Amino acid sequence: MNSWLRSLLKPHNIPCQSNSKVISVFHHPYTTQVNKIFEDGDEGKPNVASKDSRRIYVFGLAEHGALGHTTKVGNERRRQVPRKCFKYPTRLHFGHYYQIKDIACGYGFTLVATKHKDPNLRLFGCGINSDSQIGYHDLRKKGSPLELIMSLVRIPLPFKHPNTQIIRIAAGRAHTIVLTDQEGAFTFGNNSFGQCGRGIVEGEEYHKKWYCHRIGKLDGEEIVDVVCGQDHSLFLTASGSVYSSGWSADGQTGLGHFNNQDTPSRVKGDVEGENIVRLSCAVDCVLAVNDKGDVFGWGNSEYGQISDREMQISVPRILSQCVDKGRIVDVASGGSACIMLNEEGSVYSWGYGILGQGPKVSRNLTPTLIPSTLFGKHQFNPDSRVTSLTSGVSGFGAVTNQGALYMWGKNNFAQLGLGNQTDQYFPLKVSVGADVHKVCCGVDHTVVLSRHFVT
Repeated sequence: MNSWLRSLLKPHNIPCQSNSKVISVFHHPYTTQVNKIFEDGDEGKPNVASKDSRRIYVFGLAEHGALGHTTKVGNERRRQVPRKCFKYPTRLHFGHYYQIKDIACGYGFTLVATKHKDPNLRLFGCGINSDSQIGYHDLRKKGSPLELIMSLVRIPLPFKHPNTQIIRIAAGRAHTIVLTDQEGAFTFGNNSFGQCGRGIVEGEEYHKKWYCHRIGKLDGEEIVDVVCGQDHSLFLTASGSVYSSGWSADGQTGLGHFNNQDTPSRVKGDVEGENIVRLSCAVDCVLAVNDKGDVFGWGNSEYGQISDREMQISVPRILSQCVDKGRIVDVASGGSACIMLNEEGSVYSWGYGILGQGPKVSRNLTPTLIPSTLFGKHQFNPDSRVTSLTSGVSGFGAVTNQGALYMWGKNNFAQLGLGNQTDQYFPLKVSVGADVHKVCCGVDHTVVLSRHFVT
């Protein structure tokens, strides 16, 4: 089973077969108790009184548990087979009992942050746990810890202050960053390249030992945002400075070299002295936006995301191809393509792959406009405009001011939530049935945070 789990961490090598050992996790007493609380509602009171009650919707590949859905078992003669995929957005009842603060998707796992009086009930996770990226869970008190967790389980963090709350979470291929309001950032999971911001220990076993590292301030500054690439991490401070650590073979740390960095260091280049307000990276190409609306990039440029002449760029540079597109307010960087949003609500895409410009356009070195009509703007709905963007390894999403979600890209595991497993070559609206506020894309699954309309 170990080799099968490790293969799940590879973005383009995800098996689809079921595994009897994994299915047995459904019936473990601890996970059964968690499901009883989250699904049956026997304990606690549903969080439905407020009109902005947040709800979670999930879709995509379900076999690795990242959707947090278990399969209920009937009698001994007729056992239900776990579903391979959820093709449509499916609501998790978890949001009924907790006030959701943030969500994050890693490579085969999901994290959910909550606001709760109990410090042990402020972070939950499910899915692949081969490197303790969702904590240490040896429920049997003997043998090896669980490598797959099919339901959301709590991840206790070593808070010094009981009032510390989580404000942001981020997930990479096999590591996690949790940003708090009082104690800086906590990192855990795989640290083979220094992506957790601590010294690399040769031969460290991440599966059998959970080490939670805390990063307080960076050069005396508070951390205000965190972003995880595939195997590296980015930290944004209050002054708009960027720090990074981890894998840097393609220059994705932006530190001017291609060597791994085991402690967060300040990124210089063209972003030095700039007030960066937005960072995005799903794999190894990083995009950044400053308060003036300029776009910067570094890392992998094999598909022309940053430069059409250089393959790897280790020092941030301003993207000249984005200068004449207006003031940029949001960006999203995928595995081989990028998208950006200007203050007028126009969306541009460039790079290689499915760019949202139809099946005949698979490569474009210049940011090209995606027609606003594809995002629901027309004569009967003239006020519709895109307000935020998101990206996975091979898929993209856009949220409008009316709470609508549009997605496009690879869809082999139904991770676009469109009811099929066919690649989508232009933005198409996803039937979420709620006001969407945030979307997180993993390799093969998607999680949506929304506020349900209450009448």
